Amino acid sequence: MVSLKLQKRLAASVLRCGKGKVWLDPNEVSEISLANSRQNIRKLIKDGYVIRKPNALHSRARIRRFQAAKSKGRHSGPGTRKGTREARMPTKTLWIRRMRVLRRLLRKYREQKKIDKHLYHELYMRVKGNVFKNKRVLIEHIHKAKAEKVKEDLVAEQAQAHRLKTKAVKQRRVTKKKEAEKLLILPQAKLLALKKAEEAKAKKAASAKKAAPAKKAAPAKKAAPAKKAAPAKKAEKAAPAKKAEKAAPAKKAAPAKKEAPKKAEPAKKAEKKAEPAKKAETKAAQPPAKKQKTAVPAKKAEVKPAEKKQPAKKEEASKKKAAEKPADAKQPPTKKAAPAKKEAPKKAEPAKKAEPAKKAEKKAEPAKKGAQEG
Repeated sequence: MVSLKLQKRLAASVLRCGKGKVWLDPNEVSEISLANSRQNIRKLIKDGYVIRKPNALHSRARIRRFQAAKSKGRHSGPGTRKGTREARMPTKTLWIRRMRVLRRLLRKYREQKKIDKHLYHELYMRVKGNVFKNKRVLIEHIHKAKAEKVKEDLVAEQAQAHRLKTKAVKQRRVTKKKEAEKLLILPQAKLLALKKAEEAKAKKAASAKKAAPAKKAAPAKKAAPAKKAAPAKKAEKAAPAKKAEKAAPAKKAAPAKKEAPKKAEPAKKAEKKAEPAKKAETKAAQPPAKKQKTAVPAKKAEVKPAEKKQPAKKEEASKKKAAEKPADAKQPPTKKAAPAKKEAPKKAEPAKKAEPAKKAEKKAEPAKKGAQEG
């Protein structure tokens, strides 16, 4: 067996390590034994016949296994503890770690806009007050707080809507009350005014209705005798016409006619004075009053001759003109004279009223005497 001490020493100096770290290939001993210089050793190192052994390291496998067991709670009994609890794990370090974890979470949620600044401040102060034991509890609380806030907002909206609704209902009630009051107050006044106006209209209508039949009755009464007297008028008109042809004595009758209304004026005044006395007498003697009513048609019959006088004047004048004209032209003027009949009664109304009043007084005298005797 060849000694390789020289080659080992030279290899250790070339590799810069101890002799124990140098490995010489046992299969190439003959070649290694021939190397007696550093240069030859370098050539052997290059060829791989001489190698530097790797460093022997302390294994971490056992330590890792031990730490895994300890994290599960093993190897921490009273027999292995050395030092108090505070010395082994200070509470301050635990507090700092917890605060940092919880505050980091709050900051993250605020940046992500999962919580607003108000909730962030509230939770921050609660974290500081040792309310939350760990991150899980804080997250659960955040979810609950958010749900409650949504509920509160919804309830607030509902309450606001309810308030607005009740307010609207109250306002409607108030407006309805006001409208009802207006309808009760104003329409009452209006209704009263309308009722008064309707009553006034009804009274006027009633008075008009009462007056209308009286007016209609008056012309009817006057017209009836006029129609009956029509033939008599014609006969009387014919008589003065013949007299006018013969002579003109009709002119003298005209002034007499004018005197008649003059005499009638004092008669009217006397009648007006005698009216209250007549009324008293009629009240005293009611049965004789019936006789006066029956005597009314006689008055109308007597009025006829008075009506005939004035149209006779116009007829006389027309006949004179006709006499001057040829005999053939006599018929047309008689026809034209017809409209004068209607105008004449209108002018002769005062005379008509005066004469029948006198005659009524005369006829009523025996009735008065009979009533006094009775």
